[in-house]
Amino acid sequence: MNNVKKISAAVAESEAQAVFVTSEQNRYYATSFASSAGELIICGDGHAALFIDARYFEEASRSITEVEVVCSNGKPVYELMNDYFKAHNVTKLAVEEGSLSYAAYTALQKKLEPEFVPGTGLFRDLRAVKSAEEMDILVKAQRIAEAAYQNTMALMRPDMTEKELAAELTCQMLELGAQDKSFDPIVVSGSLSSVPHGKSRDVVLQKGFLTLDFGALYQGYCSDTTRTVCIGEPTEEMVKVYDTVLLAQTEAIRAAKPGMTGKELDGVARKVIADAGYGDYFSHSLSHGVGIDIHEFPNCAPRSETVLKAGHVISMEPGIYLPGRFGVRIEDVIELTEDGCFDLTDLPKELSVYFA
Repeated sequence: MNNVKKISAAVAESEAQAVFVTSEQNRYYATSFASSAGELIICGDGHAALFIDARYFEEASRSITEVEVVCSNGKPVYELMNDYFKAHNVTKLAVEEGSLSYAAYTALQKKLEPEFVPGTGLFRDLRAVKSAEEMDILVKAQRIAEAAYQNTMALMRPDMTEKELAAELTCQMLELGAQDKSFDPIVVSGSLSSVPHGKSRDVVLQKGFLTLDFGALYQGYCSDTTRTVCIGEPTEEMVKVYDTVLLAQTEAIRAAKPGMTGKELDGVARKVIADAGYGDYFSHSLSHGVGIDIHEFPNCAPRSETVLKAGHVISMEPGIYLPGRFGVRIEDVIELTEDGCFDLTDLPKELSVYFA
């Protein structure tokens, strides 16, 4: 998968003549080549060049298409880049100001001749709308994670610790073909389930709710899923909270469509939870974008004016967290389609009880 032409077309419509790609994630989005180094330039005239050292030169030359791969061979890379800018009449250069530190930004300004203009938004908007090829990868990442979850739950024992269960979930994803985990799994039980991003502990699984938030990384793209189950029989209040969260997610997924703002979609789930009397305990936004990064644009939050578009891929994860007692979160990932949405997630959502 190569997005150089798509990026070049976006540059041509901007005030810059080229974009300087500095983040690993955006270099990967452009070329599908993963590396910790490399200076990628994509011009609005269709030309592109990757300046890279000898460690990656052979593999990059073999793997990347539509990009000239230049080995610096010890030469000052910024001199080579400035020569390239002159050859392609680049006087304004879009840079990823959002991913550069102030020190790095000012250092680059001293080394490169073109005038800098903002370029973060260019990648944000392009990456937010997923292609059919990207969707195939995202679905595959989701299926790997789901199979790993089902295998892990079948192996779960009451004497396992939270850390052991998290490790088993990670191992299962790797064995099923993930290149890595999307993030460190959140596996928390008992009263710690009230902490949305709690850290797994070296303690035996506690009675009450058990939250598992996990994802697989596959071909550079992330999946993201949360399921909450119960260790031992739940109380009547626990069932009420679980059913409220599930209804909030169900209503939000049913309502999701292009043209809504993030605030409007967040409000659908938030109203269900508030009407049930738990409005003060939904402490985060409904969703975030999912793709090369586990958290990317767009998001659906109480103040988000972002207009959702077909091709946006977002999580749907309402939650209720009663401090010191218990918490529930249920998370799917959906793709916005022309007339609604498609739920990528294929795992049961009824409340499961273990070791009752």
